[in-house]
Amino acid sequence: MSLENKNILISGSSRGIGYEMAKYFAEICGSMVIVCSRNIENAKKVSEFINGKTYAIELDVTNTNNINYCIADLSKKIGKIDILINNAGYRFDKELWYKNLHEIEDDRFMEIIDVDLMGSIRLSKAVITQMIKSENEHKNKRGGVIINISSTPALSGHIEGSPYTIAKSGVIGLTKHIAREYGIYNIRAYTLALGNISTDATYYSMDDKQRSRAEEETSLKRWGKPEEVAKIASHIATDDFSYSTGNTIIIDGGTIMI
Repeated sequence: MSLENKNILISGSSRGIGYEMAKYFAEICGSMVIVCSRNIENAKKVSEFINGKTYAIELDVTNTNNINYCIADLSKKIGKIDILINNAGYRFDKELWYKNLHEIEDDRFMEIIDVDLMGSIRLSKAVITQMIKSENEHKNKRGGVIINISSTPALSGHIEGSPYTIAKSGVIGLTKHIAREYGIYNIRAYTLALGNISTDATYYSMDDKQRSRAEEETSLKRWGKPEEVAKIASHIATDDFSYSTGNTIIIDGGTIMI
């Protein structure tokens, strides 16, 4: 099923996996991609690099007023959001990552929760409100698709990065709740649980020994590529997945198998 001319909002899409998804949806799928960044100049710059239909906005997932304004403004200018990808995440903090759970101050913990979990909740609420309205006004139109980005430690646990693991575990719960509560409005929801995907924030933050160890954890014996995540996201966003919802799709090269 084609994603051509579908309006797709991808939070945190000015770099990394978010950028690759924006590029793939716009250039390969022919979608209208809303490129989001906390800095409008970054969003505009990235939009210029993408050879496809894009619309740059300044979006801060920690600011409810900003989110509500953006969604209302987008509704007027380009129409309803068909697909939401909650990709924005707190920057990788190496010092925080290696701290033990009992050593992390509450305010530092909440910084990650506020972006990775609450950010996804805030943006989902705003978009769901619009999707429900669209479904009620146009009975023949699908409500939409929401894809939340999580990580494999949210499934398996981990000895490091506890705030990230806990926040991303909440994201999986968010997906399941959206799928259950809003399926009646033809809104489908999925989680992508990512393993070792090669980005500046992961691959290049490690030394050679750490990179090799991560590579050996996988059955495929390699790191994943951001464009591979984009391809999977594009497939589940189509109506080819119309009778599947609430699922967690693991993208980790065969490290965790359930």
